[in-house]
Amino acid sequence: MRVLLPVLCLGVLVGTSAVAGEDAPSPRPHGGWGWLIEKLVADGLDRERVTRTFDDPRLGPFTGLEFSLAPHEPHSLYRRFLQAASVAAARRCRAAHASVLEAAERASGVPANVVAAILHVETGCGRNTGSSLVLRGLARLAMANEPATVGENVARIAGTCSSEPGVVAAVRARAKYLEDTFYPEVRAAFTLADQLDVNPLDLRGSASGALGCPQFLPSSYLRYGVDGGGDGRIDPYDVADAAASCANFLTAHGWQANLSERARRGVLWQYNRSDAYVDTVLRLARAIDTRGGAQPAPSCAPVAKRHHARARVARQTRSVSERGPR
Repeated sequence: MRVLLPVLCLGVLVGTSAVAGEDAPSPRPHGGWGWLIEKLVADGLDRERVTRTFDDPRLGPFTGLEFSLAPHEPHSLYRRFLQAASVAAARRCRAAHASVLEAAERASGVPANVVAAILHVETGCGRNTGSSLVLRGLARLAMANEPATVGENVARIAGTCSSEPGVVAAVRARAKYLEDTFYPEVRAAFTLADQLDVNPLDLRGSASGALGCPQFLPSSYLRYGVDGGGDGRIDPYDVADAAASCANFLTAHGWQANLSERARRGVLWQYNRSDAYVDTVLRLARAIDTRGGAQPAPSCAPVAKRHHARARVARQTRSVSERGPR
C-alpha cells in the first residue's frame, strides 16, 4: 500500500503542471475525455459516434473534478421547502395533478402525497427541470477514477506526498464509487437519447446529470420508467409519466402498505441518499392536502415526439448537487 502514494504524486506532477524550465504539456486529445471515450468504445458504442459527441464544442473540455470523501447535504439546503409558501405550492401540485397522482397510487400503493412531495422538491412540480448538459454532468463524475484525476485529488486532500496511506485508499475508494455509479449513467444517456430520438447533447437537466420532473438519472428511466399517460411513450418531462415512474421506483425499492416510518425512510434513501432530503419529503408529504383546490397544472413539455424533440429537451432546466443514484 505504501508504494501507491509516490506513484500517484508523480502522476499529479506530470499530469497537471509543467516541470520548471520545461515547456507546458500539449493539450490532451479529445478535450481530456479520451479515457472515457475508450471505456465507452470498449463497452460497445460506435467509436465515430462517441468521438463526435465528446469533440462537440457544446460539451467542452474536461477540466478536472474535485470530489470530497464524505459529501453531506445540510438540512438548511431544504429548509425553504417547508415554509408556508412552499407547502401551499406543493398542495397546488397535488390538487392540479390529482388524477395522475392517484392513478399512480392505485397502481403502486405509494401515497399520492409522497410522490407530489418528491416532484415539488425536485423540480417545483415540473417547472424547473434543469438547463445543464446531462451528458457533461455525468461524464465529469464518471471521470473520477481516471488516473490523473485520482492523483490530483490525492494531492489536494492529502496535501503532501508523505501523508498516511489510508488517505490514498480513501480517495481511490471514493473515485471507484463515483466511476461505478456514473459511468453506467453515461452509457445509459446514449441509450435514452436513442429512445427519445435526440442527440445525447440535447438532454438537459441538473449539473449532476439528473433530468425530467422527478430528476431521475438515465438508467432509472430505462429501468423504472412507466407510461402513466397511456400514450405509448415514456417521457421524463411529462407529469403523468413522472408520477407513475417515481412511484414505480419506490415500489421496486421496497415501498408497500403499512411500512414503518423507519422503513419508509430506508426506501426514500434510495431515491436520494441524504437524511435532510428524506426528512423534508416525509414532512412535506404529511403537510400536503387537497383543500386548496386544483390550480392550472405546470407544463412539463414532452420530449418523445420526434418532430420537436430536440427543442423540448433543451428547454428543460434544473441544477442540483451530486447525489446518489435513482
